[in-house]
Amino acid sequence: MPMGRHALRSLTVCAAVAAIAAGTWSTGAWSTSAMALARVPGVAKVQLPPANGRFDYQIGGAYKPLPSVRIVDRDRTSHPAPGFYNICYINAFQTQAYQDRWWKKYHPGLLLRKNGSLVEDPGWPGEIILDTATSSDRHKLLAIEEGWLHICKSKGFNAVEPDNLDSNTRSKGLLTRADDETFAKLLVAKGHADGLAMAQKNDAERSAHLKRTAHFDFAIAEECQVYSECSYYLKAYGDQVYEIEYTDDGRKYYHEACAARGDRISIILRDREVVARGHKGYVYEAC
Repeated sequence: MPMGRHALRSLTVCAAVAAIAAGTWSTGAWSTSAMALARVPGVAKVQLPPANGRFDYQIGGAYKPLPSVRIVDRDRTSHPAPGFYNICYINAFQTQAYQDRWWKKYHPGLLLRKNGSLVEDPGWPGEIILDTATSSDRHKLLAIEEGWLHICKSKGFNAVEPDNLDSNTRSKGLLTRADDETFAKLLVAKGHADGLAMAQKNDAERSAHLKRTAHFDFAIAEECQVYSECSYYLKAYGDQVYEIEYTDDGRKYYHEACAARGDRISIILRDREVVARGHKGYVYEAC
């Protein structure tokens, strides 16, 4: 599950979790009474995540959130956590390695190629960049991913995290920012039409521009402390930035982030593979 040029690739597929029995929601659970609403083009309102609400990133495996958590982010193959604000992860601009055979069989023309060879993310073999270079291909991709959005909505997710907006930087010069941004605009519009809030992921330097033109609603910021990018997200989205730092970068970045803005936005520390609680390597901390 790639997360941009300096982000997580989880190698596992999330298993669906059983619903929490009615009446067992924690006091920290999200509720509509605390929900922020935003007006977006083509839709009266979408539900925004609670500002500075504690966040849990579970795309590598679903598990019951801690009582203090209010926002849960899970892979689209999983199910939302009952009683919480739920974000649905999709890999919008690259394939998941475990899905390559499906893409090659049914949509080979949507996979980016250079001199006949597939263009993969150089850091994560098997993750092929999707071709957003032409209007025709963008609309073919949109038809596929619109189905994912519908599934996220039907399962009960409140928002979507479309990952790898910056895949053009790994395209060997075949794609441009404009290509990916144009596709992002189409995808965000479809998400909004389904009543889903849409998160910006990656391309931090252009946050203000992307909020204005693509109409992203909030941001999920990976390793922004490590790469000195947090200010871009904060200027665009205020306290609706949800920051993830990783243990293999060194805990100092997490501690620096908490000291700098932990009282303003939700900041968490996670293991790089974001494994489920109870599995070897699991780490979760919050400011």
